[in-house]
Amino acid sequence: QVQLVESGGGLVQAGGSLRLSCAASGRTFSSLAMGWFRQAPGKEREFVAAISRSGGSTHYTDSVKGRFTISRDDAKNTVYLQMNGLKPEDTAAYHCAARESTYRSTWYVSHSLYNYWGQGTQVTVSS
Repeated sequence: QVQLVESGGGLVQAGGSLRLSCAASGRTFSSLAMGWFRQAPGKEREFVAAISRSGGSTHYTDSVKGRFTISRDDAKNTVYLQMNGLKPEDTAAYHCAARESTYRSTWYVSHSLYNYWGQGTQVTVSS
C-alpha cells in the first residue's frame, strides 16, 4: 500500500507560481512511477504531468508544456510540480498518483493505470 499526501496549493494571481509537493510512504519510492492530475468542478479528471521511476523521462499535457515542471527527489520520497505562468484555467484540485512500475523510463498518462491516489490540494488562480 502507498500513501500519498499533497501540499502546496493555494490562491495565486494569474502569472504567479506555485510548487506542489506529494510525499509518498509505504513502498520503495524508486519503484514508483508518478503522475499529477487535476479536476475542476463539473469537469472530468485531466492528466497534467508524469515522471518515470528513474526521473529521466517526463511527459506533459499540451496546455502546461513550457509552464509546469515535474520532478522527483527519491531521497525525500517526494514528487513535485512546479507551476509557473499560472492561468485562471489552471484552477482545479490537483492530485498526485503512483503506480509500481517494472520499467525505469516509462511514464503513464491514463488515470486507470495508477493504483494509488492522494486526497488532492486546491489551486485557485485569480484573473
